[in-house]
Formats: sequence, C-alpha cells, structure tokens
Amino acid sequence: MVDHSMQSSPRKSRRWLFGLLVLLVIAGLCWKFWPGGAAHKDAPAGHTGKTGMARPGFGGSTGPVPVRVAPAVLGEFPVYYKALGTVTALNTINVRSRVGGELMKIAFEEGQMVKAGDLLAEIDPRSYQNALLQAQGTLLQNQAQLKNAQVDVERYRGLYAQDSIAKQTLDTAEALVLQYQGTVKTNQGAVDDAKLNLEFTKIRAPISGRVGLRQLDVGNLVAANDTTALAVITQTQPISVAFTLPENTLETVLARYHAGNKLPVEAWDRGDTKKQAVGVLQSLDNQIDVTTGTLKFKARFDNKDQALFPNQFVNVHLLADTLHNVVLAPSAAIQFGNTGTFVYKLDGDNKVKVQPLVLGDTDGDNTVIKEGLVAGDRVVLEGTDRLKDGSEIEVVNDSSEVPTTPTEHLQGKPAAKGETGADAGKAQKVGS
Repeated sequence: MVDHSMQSSPRKSRRWLFGLLVLLVIAGLCWKFWPGGAAHKDAPAGHTGKTGMARPGFGGSTGPVPVRVAPAVLGEFPVYYKALGTVTALNTINVRSRVGGELMKIAFEEGQMVKAGDLLAEIDPRSYQNALLQAQGTLLQNQAQLKNAQVDVERYRGLYAQDSIAKQTLDTAEALVLQYQGTVKTNQGAVDDAKLNLEFTKIRAPISGRVGLRQLDVGNLVAANDTTALAVITQTQPISVAFTLPENTLETVLARYHAGNKLPVEAWDRGDTKKQAVGVLQSLDNQIDVTTGTLKFKARFDNKDQALFPNQFVNVHLLADTLHNVVLAPSAAIQFGNTGTFVYKLDGDNKVKVQPLVLGDTDGDNTVIKEGLVAGDRVVLEGTDRLKDGSEIEVVNDSSEVPTTPTEHLQGKPAAKGETGADAGKAQKVGS
C-alpha cells in the first residue's frame, strides 16, 4: 500500500520555493523600473532629489546649514539683585483695655480699615462715672475749707497789725491755708484720674491701619491690661519688606545708598511672575549675620492698593545699577566649549566663524559682552548643533532685518502684556 501523504509533501515544498522565487523577481523588477530609482542610484551619498541638497540631520551633508540669527546691540542694561523678602507692617498694635469692666459695645468690623482715634469698643462706664462724682465732691469740700482758711488769714493779718493777736496765731492760720491748698491739688488729681478712667472706657484706635479678627465678644468681662487683646491693628500704608543680600554683592548697593541715591525695589509674587508693588530702599542693618554672610535690608512701599499684606512672602528685585552703552547679545546664542564661551558669528553672508567672548552680567535672555562683539555683529541663535568654524549657512530668519524697538532687540521678542520696556529688560545678578 502506497503512502500518498509522503509523496505530496515534496511537491508542496517545491511549489512554495517556486512561489518565493517569483516574488523576489517581481520585487527586483519593481525596484529597477520604479520612477526616480535611477536618480537615487546615481545620486551621491547623503543627497536626495533633483537638487542634490543633503537632507538635514544626516551624515555626509555638504550643503549650507539653515540658521536663525540676531544682532548684538548697544544699549542700557539694568542690573537687578534678587532675594526672598517678607512683608512687615511698620506698626503692629495689640489693643487692650486700660480699665476693667463688662464689654458693652464693639464698634468695628473684622478686617476694617480704621483711622487713629476711631472708636473700637466700649466698657461699662457707670462705675467710673460714680468715681468721678465722688472725686469732684471731695474737691468741692476742700475748696470751701481752703476759702474759709484764706478769709481767716486776712482777718488775722489785720488784727496782728493792730497788735491784737499773737504772731503764732497768724502763722497757724497761714499754715492751714497751705495745707488746704495741697489737699485741693490732691483732690484735683483724683478728679483728673477719674476722668481719664472714664475716657478709657471708650477704646479707640491708636494708629491708622487694618483691624484683624476680634478676640472678645460683647458681654465678656475685661481686665485692665488683659493678656487677651481686643483686636490687633497693623499699619499697612506704608508698609515694609525685609530681605537679605549676600555680602559679596554689597559694594555697589552700599556705594549708591550712602551717596543718597534712591534705589528702586520691586516686590513680585511668590511665583515671581507678577509685579505687585514698587518702592525704594529705606534702611539697612548695622552688621552682617556671621552665620549666613548676609546683610538685612528694608524697603518701603506706599501700598495704596493694599497689594501687600504683613507676613507675606515676596520676591524682591533691587535695581542695584544700570550699565550704559554696553554690547548686549542674546543668551541663546552663547555656546560653552573646552576653551571657554563663544558664539558663531557671521563671516559675510553665508559663513560663520567661532568668536571667543568675555561675558558680563546676564538676565537669562540677554548677556553683557565685555569683549568679542561689537554692536551690529550678527550671531547664530538656532542651528548651532551642526556648525563649526567656517561652515556655510543659509539665513532663514534674521531679526536684525525686522524693525523693532530697542527693548525688542534686547529681548529678541516683544514685551509681555502689561510689561514695560524696563521690565522686559530686567537683569539679574544673584550673589547667593
């Protein structure tokens, strides 16, 4: 008996090999006769298409590198020192009662702005009114006795002139007058003290500022100079911001401060994205903190819009100096190599060369160039990863050909909405 399964297996294998060979032949013919195939075959390595241009980013490229360039400019460069600051009230008052009694009235709203002398609260005044009446009554009694003693003295003086009484009687009458005069002064002091206590039952704001949350309610018994304050008032107009600067940045600041210059100080929010207030440097500490190597400063702000609150954390920008007529280049163009910092400077219209630099201050967007560039030199901003000294380039975007304001030249982009030219060109020099 013949096994047909064994005979059919070689036939199937031959059919499968024949089919694969046919597919390979068809694929070869498609590759040879496909449109543009000959061009790809004959084109030099690293080139594509009819132009012969190398595809960007592939090895063997011999064509010009597309780049974006920007000019170095001459301008002013504000040097800012940055620091973390804490908003502090010029005055903080814990309002306490100077007399004891029941709290009868609260005349302020929590968070309200008050002026010096405004009524805040009132203590039950009746006991102090009674004390005043008693003091006034005692004063009247002693004033009457004084007047009677003065009349006696005048009478005794006449009798003594007529030699009708002894000298001792006159002296005793005069001493009695002095005694009553002292008593009357004591009584007058008691009356004034009673009036003062009665006035203290009306608790008034000692300064202008914002009242915090109240600590006591109507009906509570209040003791004189109680540890619990009725309210806390903070003076917020003007207001101060305390901050520190490292000692290696003090030379410029102290020189301008002692010369009488008003150094501008800006307070920015915690994220350092929004300017909240502008003030001036007001004062400085008398010694450097040896543990941190910093010196404390205070800046004062008018705070008319109440943007700053006591104990708020802010970012301080202190304008320490302004550099005039310096060469500025975009920071994005500056490269760092084994030999130092450099830029790819345009050498003509289609070539670049490596230009070493000596850098000054920077704000992140722009950098002061001390040596290496002059105003008008064009440097490469984008496309530097494929450049070397003498490389051919193709300028696809030249910001020096677009009419811009000086601030736009400095930034390489328009100022943000609500941002002035000075804000857009802010510089930073942090010594910490």
